Amino acid sequence: MNTDAMSANNQAEIDSILARARAGKLPSEAEAALLASFDDTAALAKVAGDLRDQGFRNVMTYSRKVFIPLTHLCRDVCHYCTFAQVPRKVKAPYMSVDEVLEIARHGAAMGCKEALFTLGEKPELRYSAAREALAEMGFETTFDYLVHVAELVFKETGLLPHLNPGTMSDEEIARGRQVSPSMGIMLESASDRLTEKGMPHYGSPDKVPAVRLDTLERAGRAAVPFTTGILIGIGETRLERVESLLAMRDIQLKHGHIQEIIVQNFRAKPETKMAQAPEPDLNELLWTIAVARILFGAQMSIQAPPNLSPGVLPKLVAAGINDWGGVSPLTPDYVNPEAPWPHLDDLARETRSAGKDLHERLTIYPAYAQHYQRWLDQGLHKRVLDWVDADGFPRTDEWSPGEEVLPPETVLNAIKAEPERVSADVAGIIAKAQRAERLDEAEIVRLFQARDDDFSAVVQAADQVREKRVGDTVSYVVNRNINYTNICYFKCQFCAFSKGKLAENLRGRPYDLDPEEIARRTVEAWERGATEVCMQGGIHPEYTGDTYTEILRIVKAAVPDMHVHAFSPLEVWQGAATLELDLETYLSRAKEAGLDTLPGTAAEVLDDEVRALLCPDKINTEQWLQVMRAAHAVGFRTTATIMYGHVERPEHWARHLLRIRDLQAETGGFTEFVPLPFVHMEAPMYLKGQARKGPTFRESILIHAVARLVFNGLIDNIQTSWVKMGHEGVVACLDAGCNDLGGTLMNESITRAAGTNHGQETSPEEMLAMISAAGRTPRQRTTLYADASEERIEAGLTAAELTDIVNTPAKKYERKRKGPLQRPGLIAVSEG
Repeated sequence: MNTDAMSANNQAEIDSILARARAGKLPSEAEAALLASFDDTAALAKVAGDLRDQGFRNVMTYSRKVFIPLTHLCRDVCHYCTFAQVPRKVKAPYMSVDEVLEIARHGAAMGCKEALFTLGEKPELRYSAAREALAEMGFETTFDYLVHVAELVFKETGLLPHLNPGTMSDEEIARGRQVSPSMGIMLESASDRLTEKGMPHYGSPDKVPAVRLDTLERAGRAAVPFTTGILIGIGETRLERVESLLAMRDIQLKHGHIQEIIVQNFRAKPETKMAQAPEPDLNELLWTIAVARILFGAQMSIQAPPNLSPGVLPKLVAAGINDWGGVSPLTPDYVNPEAPWPHLDDLARETRSAGKDLHERLTIYPAYAQHYQRWLDQGLHKRVLDWVDADGFPRTDEWSPGEEVLPPETVLNAIKAEPERVSADVAGIIAKAQRAERLDEAEIVRLFQARDDDFSAVVQAADQVREKRVGDTVSYVVNRNINYTNICYFKCQFCAFSKGKLAENLRGRPYDLDPEEIARRTVEAWERGATEVCMQGGIHPEYTGDTYTEILRIVKAAVPDMHVHAFSPLEVWQGAATLELDLETYLSRAKEAGLDTLPGTAAEVLDDEVRALLCPDKINTEQWLQVMRAAHAVGFRTTATIMYGHVERPEHWARHLLRIRDLQAETGGFTEFVPLPFVHMEAPMYLKGQARKGPTFRESILIHAVARLVFNGLIDNIQTSWVKMGHEGVVACLDAGCNDLGGTLMNESITRAAGTNHGQETSPEEMLAMISAAGRTPRQRTTLYADASEERIEAGLTAAELTDIVNTPAKKYERKRKGPLQRPGLIAVSEG
């Protein structure tokens, strides 16, 4: 075969490899070796860029960090390194604890979240000065001291340590895992040739490839999120680079713990043996980045340090990277001191010029933070959960539902900002939703991932759908919440309201309202303009289905015209089960007793993976849907809710919305959809370090907007909760697809028990003010969205002050009623 024919065959094979890579097929070792001889960097970068976009969309990340050079002493003698020094050239063998904490505290004050510990490898094995300094401080090894100071930094400043101590044993990795969410070791190269005499790793025992790969393997077995990478331009060939990448990939395919691959270009430094060595040119760097992306696929984070390639950052993005690594506003890059960090504003600008948006991450990458139970030591859970959103990205403001903190200006501005550049896939999904077509799970998740211009586009599209479906009117209802008992035998991990035998440390004493107090509150509500009482409570072990129907009769006897909106699907299920009735029969009895509509609470998140953590003994997803289907069949209208911002992820939100949408398409029984953000302050699962601190403001706006798009043509009313969002947050939601503010409530106790500071009543006058502030037209409605009568409106506007409520103290906790407690999520267990 002649040379031209061989070249054509190779090109055809390369084209096939790249096509398969673009489709998600990782190249084999033989195929990777063929890529090593392929010089068309532009063709490689085109595939690599497409893969990066598949995995990371338009997001480029960085970690805001401080750099802590714990010791410059090292037993290795890499020929290109200026970080490592001999004892006579350093002020002290190790940084002191005070010096470390001073840097960490300054970094925390500047918004840093990572403390990157870099250090020479095992200097005590080479230098007596290191051994003596360690002994004086009470430590045997450098690693012992590293773990000590990392723990102090975490406990005293909150920064998350990232440890780069070099090669480690199993025991060292286990100890490091207790104090740091991530660790790392640069492989640099898997070529033994580079350790031979005259080569850069000669005389450096820790740079033997097998030793470094062994540490990488050990970290995988220990489930440590890990950083590794290669250093290019130190004498290796392209094939050796590919072999190094493949060696790391083999370990990654076994353990899945490598969270980023760094492609670092060699920079010649004065006073080193390689001071005169040629640096790799830009094409070599771009070629290597592209090949790394192709070999690892769409989901691996590929990083290139921005300070080592000034002026060409958009080209690095085009070659397939998705991360800039750590960038410090405080400390220099001690490994490359000649290369200053870019200013974050400049980095954001260059990133945007490359068609991407810059976002902060933690030292543990988002996908690993989302699955923290697997990847983090339990002692680190709470700190990481406090810092992340549902996507695993850091929270960048102080807002949480229920707290008296104003919404962040950045999000408020983005709601109304004209989007300059909307991702093609987001634009296509929006158009599909605007046509009222059913979105699939992946499409809904993509909308929830929207940031920057995509966020603005989603929110504004939702508001356009709102205007088309329901106009500019914003409705509200004057109502009263009556929570008839806070005693509950269920163990929902998010609930600070219910009281059982072991819950007296939470807010409030156990109570069980007597009939007179229920009737009194109903009458007072009517006198103050209410058209509805909303009634729910804990699942009292003494309650049966007859208890609920008796409560209905009490209300109707007190005020026959009062609309009764009562009983979650859990209460309905429990009521039916205690009377041994099917759902429709029991619901018909409740209807005869005076029930008018049902609230769609107890939904939390309609996904059993989430419910297993939130409320394992409660009704499951299918049971909740069964109650609602039965209620609609009997003729009831109901609401639907979601409680979000705790342990779930965007895919769970998507499944929840689709399940509601599909049932609505079947029955048409839902009047409105109500997103309820998790209020964390007093929630048991948060206090135990097992939940995030509610959704971010961006997520809260998005869930209302995405719900509007998903339910287009099926559910016209999207409600926002002033109790949880606050008045300023509610006004923002009115620009994101919402058209209803829910009820005035009069006595809101469930969310207040969880810690909200937004009060227990919003008067009709305050409702009018909020709606007017949004430039919309107010309308007082009934539960079923008819106009409230003039008489009811006038009564609400001239209402007297509420009288103090009386929560009838519960007499006993002990059960008297025989038979099993109904725990639909579990097998019913007899407790007497």
